[in-house]
Amino acid sequence: MEDEDKGKFPEEKERDEGGAGCRLWDSFLIAFSMYSRIPVPKTKWSKEGMKYALCFFPMVGVAIGGVTVGFACLAHRFGWGKLAFGCVGTVLPVIITGGIHMDGFLDVVDARSSCQPVERKLEILKDPHTGAFAILYGIVYMLLYLAVFSELGQEAFPAAAGVYVLERALSGWSVVSFPKAKKEGLANTFAEGAAGRIVQVWLLAWVLAAVFFLIRTGGVLAGGLTAGAACVVFGWYYRMSVKEFGGITGDLAGYFLQVCELGMLTVLAVLL
Repeated sequence: MEDEDKGKFPEEKERDEGGAGCRLWDSFLIAFSMYSRIPVPKTKWSKEGMKYALCFFPMVGVAIGGVTVGFACLAHRFGWGKLAFGCVGTVLPVIITGGIHMDGFLDVVDARSSCQPVERKLEILKDPHTGAFAILYGIVYMLLYLAVFSELGQEAFPAAAGVYVLERALSGWSVVSFPKAKKEGLANTFAEGAAGRIVQVWLLAWVLAAVFFLIRTGGVLAGGLTAGAACVVFGWYYRMSVKEFGGITGDLAGYFLQVCELGMLTVLAVLL
């Protein structure tokens, strides 16, 4: 992130003259360049562009869901075995996102496993070194994900695509709404740059759209319970973050996303 001498981001004055369409396009590009490895045109990070970047965060989930559903359809059509199906389905989200959320998951696992006071946990989150607990639980997480994904039947698609959208809408909403553990960092940067109420309403619309999609494609029982699982994890995430860290950080938002994803896919695997 680069700052101008007068508190503006690079070329913000020029971007301000581009109108609402230009600003929204910048927000879209910022969201995809930050939260995915999907190639998009380069853009300067400006305050105007940051205002609505989180509004487009769930669209990364749309892309992941689309690729995953396409893969699942082809795998079932050509009779892939459960192991091959599960392995590819497990790594697809990581490849598309570049592992940014898994990085947060691993950092939080290290911090929580330390059983240290809040201040020390926040220091561990900033530590670039990877601890033993992160490696251990990272392996456990991927094995559980493999087991769950390999059990998803044909009936689980395209409903599973809604999982990747709902978790990002909730994660983004937490960034602009939950108390922050520190005054610097990625979560704080996006929260300060976001256009408050507008982003909250936009993300809430994404939540409702994802829930509707889950129920419409997965059925009232499976879709509703999957959305319910997301709500349970979301409530736990808020309580845990405030109690153990004094608020959320970018790492905690990524940690929630990964836990929520595994939880929702588990419900779908059991029911469909």
